[in-house]
Amino acid sequence: MQKKYGINVRDRELACAPFRSPEGQAYHTAMKCGINMSLANRQVILHRIREVFSNVMGRTSKEMEMKVVYDVAHNTAKLERHIVDGVEREVLVHRKGATRALGPQMVGVPKQYLQTGQPVIIGGSMETGSYLLAGVITGDQTFFSTAHGSGRTMSRTKARKQFHGKRLQREMEERGIYVKSVSYGGLAEEAGGAYKDIDEVIDATEDAGISRRVVKFVPIGNVKG
Repeated sequence: MQKKYGINVRDRELACAPFRSPEGQAYHTAMKCGINMSLANRQVILHRIREVFSNVMGRTSKEMEMKVVYDVAHNTAKLERHIVDGVEREVLVHRKGATRALGPQMVGVPKQYLQTGQPVIIGGSMETGSYLLAGVITGDQTFFSTAHGSGRTMSRTKARKQFHGKRLQREMEERGIYVKSVSYGGLAEEAGGAYKDIDEVIDATEDAGISRRVVKFVPIGNVKG
């Protein structure tokens, strides 16, 4: 990065290369492969979920209207056109820990969401719930990007030390939240206290004008693989 392209960054954990360079193109190609893999993976997961529901309920997924409402990839690098310093330019927008949130009537928004703006799914925690948001026109300040989750306040290792999985499962079920997990350690890693307050995150996101809230989802069941 430094010797070949003369690029210096402030954080030693960060790296970059010119997009049209061999390294830049290799990176972008690998990322596209990863996105394709994740799309296929989610389709397989959906198919298996439909199979389980059909076996238990004795009805087809079509009869139960188990349709995909919305599917979106996170952690992407995408070529887009945005206004930079008053001039429209083609830029490579990296969304790491973020998701795209186009506003109403914008190019790229699916037809069914043209009036509302692009849907945004903000994951919280298995205890506190999640949100559905929508993109807004004022999102241009972040290239129409917003958070894709509340974010952690501690590492998984620290969470395992601080929370007791079995006790957590019992407390959640007392609050009406069913939990199925392959290990108590994995459950402790996902404790609500290990994540930022989802309501505060949504307040900040909305106040900043990068997306707007639509509805909050309250958890009733969790499966931790």
